[in-house]
Amino acid sequence: MTYRAPVDELRFTLVEVAAVDVLKATGAFPDFTDDITLAILEEAAKLANDVLAPLNKTGDAEHCKLDNGVVTTPTGFRQAYAKFVEGGWQGLQFPTKVGGMGLPRALGVATLEMVQSANMAFGLGPMLTYGAIEVLLVHGTDEQRAAYLPKLLNGEWSATMNLTEPQAGSDVGALRTKAEPNGDGSWAVSGQKIFITWGEHDCADNILHLVLARTPGSPAGTKGLSLFIVPKILDDGSRNGVQAIGLEHKLGIHGSPTCTMEYSGAKGWLIGAENAGMKAMFTMMNSARLNVGVQGVGIAERAYQQALAFAKDRKQGKAIDGKGPGPHPIIQHPDIQRSLAMMKSKIAASRAICMACAVAADLSEYAEDEDERAAAKRREELLTPIAKAWSTDIGVEVASMGIQIHGGMGYIEETGAAQHLRDARITPIYEGTNAIQAMDLAGRKLNMQGGAAFTELYADIELTIEACSTSSHPDLPLLGERLEEGLDSLREAATWMSEADPADVLAGATPFLTLAGEVIGGWMLCIGAVAARRRQKDKLGDPVFAAQRIALAGFYCEAVLTLAHARVDDITMGVEMISDVGFGVD
Repeated sequence: MTYRAPVDELRFTLVEVAAVDVLKATGAFPDFTDDITLAILEEAAKLANDVLAPLNKTGDAEHCKLDNGVVTTPTGFRQAYAKFVEGGWQGLQFPTKVGGMGLPRALGVATLEMVQSANMAFGLGPMLTYGAIEVLLVHGTDEQRAAYLPKLLNGEWSATMNLTEPQAGSDVGALRTKAEPNGDGSWAVSGQKIFITWGEHDCADNILHLVLARTPGSPAGTKGLSLFIVPKILDDGSRNGVQAIGLEHKLGIHGSPTCTMEYSGAKGWLIGAENAGMKAMFTMMNSARLNVGVQGVGIAERAYQQALAFAKDRKQGKAIDGKGPGPHPIIQHPDIQRSLAMMKSKIAASRAICMACAVAADLSEYAEDEDERAAAKRREELLTPIAKAWSTDIGVEVASMGIQIHGGMGYIEETGAAQHLRDARITPIYEGTNAIQAMDLAGRKLNMQGGAAFTELYADIELTIEACSTSSHPDLPLLGERLEEGLDSLREAATWMSEADPADVLAGATPFLTLAGEVIGGWMLCIGAVAARRRQKDKLGDPVFAAQRIALAGFYCEAVLTLAHARVDDITMGVEMISDVGFGVD
């Protein structure tokens, strides 16, 4: 199956839905123009289509190999990484003053989606490096930034995130890796980390490991964690005391080396303050959470494209409105069309959420007005757990639907449809499970600053409801009605959650995040429908594309938003009804 990057969809979502052009007024992106946006998308599409996508199945079949601490990536990965470095893609969304291209984060999200669609196992490497760059920008010293950023930004070096240990998964505070001062400003880091993505490989000249560890006398739990930079290769060219001692055999992402790392007095340097490691690491994790959401969108797009191509080619049965003798292509069957429409609409909704989150992140940093920066920060913080959790849930759902459209052939590895589901399944788990994202949304973001983030969200959705309701297009007023019904359900659930007992809040957190994702996703599609109608009236762009965007929003509103009221009962049932089921424990 050949992947083709959806450049038109990405560009429309960036400009018309996520409103990336508002960033031009900040003055922070002087090189950001319409021509640059199109050029970047088209060049990234070439990399994704022609270089990375053909290696996706190769990586899945070959896996990575570990021999005496050295990891060999699948055939073609080194050459593909060299192409990635040659294009300067690692530094696209970072400031020019430190060696980046100085372009918006949302454009980085669009290019990352193409990379993840084409080859998710490959894309994990650069994705982790993005996070390390952000940590250095925010928490690093001038000397650290000068020493490490140039090589990370040009892609010659890669980076990892080292949190997890056998006894410390989601409970990060239970980790035991230790760091002892060497007396020369460096630290000796010792311990074992597991599930380290791209922890060892043969693509980059050096690997910077960002490692959470405990210093002598540090407090228990997360308050006693510090973050260290531990290079694989030291400045003098010698190998540091860190080695991959194991390579995980996983359900999916076989081309991504997931390592067990052993630190044996490895030389490292503190980044940020001692015992402030979680603050620094959260910078990396928040970056990774948005980017993992983009992975969900990317793998969903890949699965959708493959299912669509199969449905056009596979002939079975006589379609109810089929012309001529059967069998007809299965895409002519209404149930297959419904499945494809559900896939396409949820991809578009989750893509828009991720891009809107990225735009908010840039506005929170670069908007001229302090109040605007604060509001944008609230929007970023609200959208981040939804972008991560809802988008990755969509990735799994769409990949599973893709197998269903293939029928029995989807269950056969030969077609490649199964790989998408196997690859997608990790995304709701890593970088904070989706349940943790739901608890963050319900437990922190909902009542943050007196509920300001949700109040502002409601007001913005109401503006779109008004735009739909007053549109001259006959289909848009109904979109406004459905969106208003969804908003009312979200408000009702949010009000209950903000007043409920903590145990009831936790019990309802996951369906609450789902409802928030569905309503916000519907809002995004309605924004797109309004923009498409404007394009129709102004005779701009492809009229077929505009009509399909309106139809896409209409389908989603009827198939998804009409179910919002039922979510409220699920959210508000309370913990007692759940615990009464009985699980064989006291």
